[in-house]
Amino acid sequence: MNLGVTNSSPGLHRERETHGGIQVEGLTKRYGGVHALDGLDLSAPEGQVLGLLGPNGAGKSTLVRILATLLKPDGGRASVCGFDVVRDPQAVRRAVGVAGQYAAVDEYLTARENLNIFGLLARMGKQAARSRAEELIERFDLGHAADRPARTYSGGMRRRLDLAVALIAGPRCLFLDEPTTGLDPRARVEVWAVLGDLVRQGTTALVTTQYLEEADQFADLITVIDQGREIATGKPAELKDRVGGDHLDLAVRRAADLPAAVSALAAAGLPDPKPDPGTLCVTAVLPGGTSRMTEVLRRLDGAGVEVADITVRRPTLDDVFFALTGKADEG
Repeated sequence: MNLGVTNSSPGLHRERETHGGIQVEGLTKRYGGVHALDGLDLSAPEGQVLGLLGPNGAGKSTLVRILATLLKPDGGRASVCGFDVVRDPQAVRRAVGVAGQYAAVDEYLTARENLNIFGLLARMGKQAARSRAEELIERFDLGHAADRPARTYSGGMRRRLDLAVALIAGPRCLFLDEPTTGLDPRARVEVWAVLGDLVRQGTTALVTTQYLEEADQFADLITVIDQGREIATGKPAELKDRVGGDHLDLAVRRAADLPAAVSALAAAGLPDPKPDPGTLCVTAVLPGGTSRMTEVLRRLDGAGVEVADITVRRPTLDDVFFALTGKADEG
């Protein structure tokens, strides 16, 4: 999916002075008896990255489709760059770029041909389209392959080309649905470097991702949704603080020791230790941080638990996600 074709060149078709960013209030969408969105609220300030997290079926893709004007909501309201997605969809389309999970370019055309065609479809003149194509080819480091068919590209190169197409008309807001899915670590870093440059220049981005460490590193704000509702919003550090401070990861050598390890941690004042029989590990919040470790070790020794490894760490977004939704992230 890519809506770069509906944008206009920067500065054109600005019907009125608008404010950037994304505003969603009480948004609802039903599919029969299923509420894909159930009174969703969220906000993405102009020039920031909003990371959108949620399990499968939480409503992430439905939200992106509504914001991109591909789907109409049943209730509530949403605006993008100051334009209402229902009352003024054409203005929204001219203001946004969208890239889905899979590259939407024509694989039989070259990068240069793809970009030129999308520029013309965006009602740019021939010279303007060619100039913009060359600018994006250089920006996304595609010059060495600009005249090769896209089907010969690696996954990272296709993703960069797809993002370039989404940017052909200089959108003020980007919707990126899992932009780094399937990419190797180097390609993922390259994509985020490009997105970082765009945001520093004032672009607003809403990004869904299955890589929580990416959201932790690159998102200014994170909204977690589940069953079509917003359940938490904040900066990554703020969300981690909600989980309760440091975490203890304990690995035992024998499966038979798991119940005793859980009991020992609970007796040491660690709330709700969670065992994982598959990995022989127990995880728990560590109130008071490392100051409680002496008591933890004393209890484990008294219970005769043979410890293979023990680690104290700061909570991750995985911990936040599990604590808020009761399930691991599923992309």
